[in-house]
Amino acid sequence: MPGLRVWLAKHLYVAYAIRRTLLFFVTLWGALTVTFMFFRMMPGDPIQAYVASLEQVGVYNVQANQEVIAHYRRVFGLDGNLFQQYLFYLNQLFIERDLGPALINFPTSAQVGILRALPWTIGLLGLSAVFAFALGIVLGAIVGWLRGRWYAEWLTNVSIALSHVPFYFVGLMIVFLLAYKLSWFPSSAAYNPVHDPGFDLNFFASVIHHGTLPALSIVLIGVMNWLISTRMLIVPTLGEDYLTYGEAKGLSPRRILTTYALRNVYLPQVTAFGISLGGIFNGNVLVEQLFNYPGLGSLLVQAIQIYDFNTVQGIVAMTIIVVLLANLIIDLCLPLLDPRVKFWR
Repeated sequence: MPGLRVWLAKHLYVAYAIRRTLLFFVTLWGALTVTFMFFRMMPGDPIQAYVASLEQVGVYNVQANQEVIAHYRRVFGLDGNLFQQYLFYLNQLFIERDLGPALINFPTSAQVGILRALPWTIGLLGLSAVFAFALGIVLGAIVGWLRGRWYAEWLTNVSIALSHVPFYFVGLMIVFLLAYKLSWFPSSAAYNPVHDPGFDLNFFASVIHHGTLPALSIVLIGVMNWLISTRMLIVPTLGEDYLTYGEAKGLSPRRILTTYALRNVYLPQVTAFGISLGGIFNGNVLVEQLFNYPGLGSLLVQAIQIYDFNTVQGIVAMTIIVVLLANLIIDLCLPLLDPRVKFWR
């Protein structure tokens, strides 16, 4: 052990990475445990709700066979005490790597429905968030650098006004104007049903055409938020001595902005983007519901309505893992982006 400590003292980044990775696993376990407890404390019984739905359509009679209910409870991991259910949940999630059957498409596994909805969420919300982040950083840096100009002040004021507007309200206005009034884009669905999903140019064109409005509602507000936060970080650095020294050396304003001033933006903004990934992978529920988009947000709403714990827990667990993993990657990259981050802290 003393030899290991000496080696880690000489390789500070490795020690830093080990500590961050251990913290990742501890946080993951804690978050999944809290999620499990939360859903078990919710009122209502998913099996009883499922059986009641079968009775309504005349598929099943409860008095016919109570063994069927016991079988459902065992399959869904709802029999036994809370600790036994918790062990079943961890074994199913990490050992068997199976989320269990989904009530939405019983007996199909919940992960099948999640994996079917995931590409739509990544394609719509993921790309929209990345584009909004990149464009917001660029515009925010330019607006902050050119503060005092009339167009910079105008864009800043517009951004402040729009940043408080929720996504769904922007979506409603976009649908009303571009879909119903001008008929430029469709108002719902992910693609035209006349096209079969596949690697086909017409299908991709239909996906882009249908995804333009929901993506636009996300990008507009996202750009405004990133613009304001970037401008707020850029403006205080403009009077720093190192920027004045760069100007005295004859460096161009473009190089001073991109090489020196923007470096103060990378650390907080990249960290904030990693934290915001939770909203991306949850699927902006209201946006997906508004545009009837088949992503994780729509699937989450359907699963909650029928007490489909396996699907809901699967979506939440995947969100937790993705967000924590993204933050771990960001933590490992921050010392490379900003030398002020110390490995031993």
